[in-house]
Amino acid sequence: MERSIEARRLRIGVVTEPFTKWPLSRFMDWLTSEAPEVTELEVGVGGYALPGHCDMDLLLRDAAARKEWLGHVTARGLEVGALNVSGNPLHPDPQIASRHGADLKNAVRLAAEFGVDRIVAMAGCPAGAGGDITPHFAGGGWLSYLEGITERQWTDHVIPYWTAMAEFARREHPDLLICLELHPGAVAYNVESFERLSGLGRSIAANLDPSHFFWMQMDPIAVVDRLRSRVGYAHAKDVVFSPANLALNGLLDRRWPNPPDQMPWNFAVVGKGHDESWWRRLTEGVIANGSATTIAIEHEDPFVSPEQGIKDAASLLARVLDPSGARD
Repeated sequence: MERSIEARRLRIGVVTEPFTKWPLSRFMDWLTSEAPEVTELEVGVGGYALPGHCDMDLLLRDAAARKEWLGHVTARGLEVGALNVSGNPLHPDPQIASRHGADLKNAVRLAAEFGVDRIVAMAGCPAGAGGDITPHFAGGGWLSYLEGITERQWTDHVIPYWTAMAEFARREHPDLLICLELHPGAVAYNVESFERLSGLGRSIAANLDPSHFFWMQMDPIAVVDRLRSRVGYAHAKDVVFSPANLALNGLLDRRWPNPPDQMPWNFAVVGKGHDESWWRRLTEGVIANGSATTIAIEHEDPFVSPEQGIKDAASLLARVLDPSGARD
């Protein structure tokens, strides 16, 4: 979907999941008071995303409920930037796969009803071999039992599923982009794997979350330059490394994320791992090259409360995106 430079101007959003114990109305009131730089919400509706702020089944079947729900959002000067339905529709457990696949299709339908043109999702991960009951992430390796799995997964599961899903999304909501978060554990987790998957349909885009690239030692700015308009959405989340822990246990510590004080790396509030100038370069790259209109704060810093983390991240992003108009 082509957009003008003005239309690609980034707005600041927030993933509502850390506040699902609060009613959505309470969270939105807090947001407009404490982090007014945020204008968009990314709301969980299914899959592994907590759906505490949005009853997707109710809103799909009840037009009046949809109107009321959206009215509470827009009355506060906010908009829905994306629905989050991150899950595993390729799961070897048929019940999980069926539920997550249904959630993804329903999210497409609800986005069409809302007039929302972005969904955040994940590519999923199938079994390594017939009869397996758990997903197998074939991330590469020289041991014989790790080899030869990827092509079978793609041929038997990934290509058929995502070809059909892209076609479904195109029929139901032609303007929609399903923005896949490139996340280890899913079959699309870096540039090579995403480019292979995105070739299956025009509805497939990338959700650029730099935090995962940081700990995989990828360069998020280089990724933006490569994927360009296929970057349809972005998350704002940083990473801080612990050199002492990293020296002993490397990036792939099996215990992640706990205990955080012993981890080689942790997710962090925007600006704690990479300074303001770096985030300015990233957002400038997304604006110049991508099709994203939102960068949504995703708070997962184990050492900072969500309330403080979102306020700090929103303030920094406002300065980065509009230095003349940011709040003091």
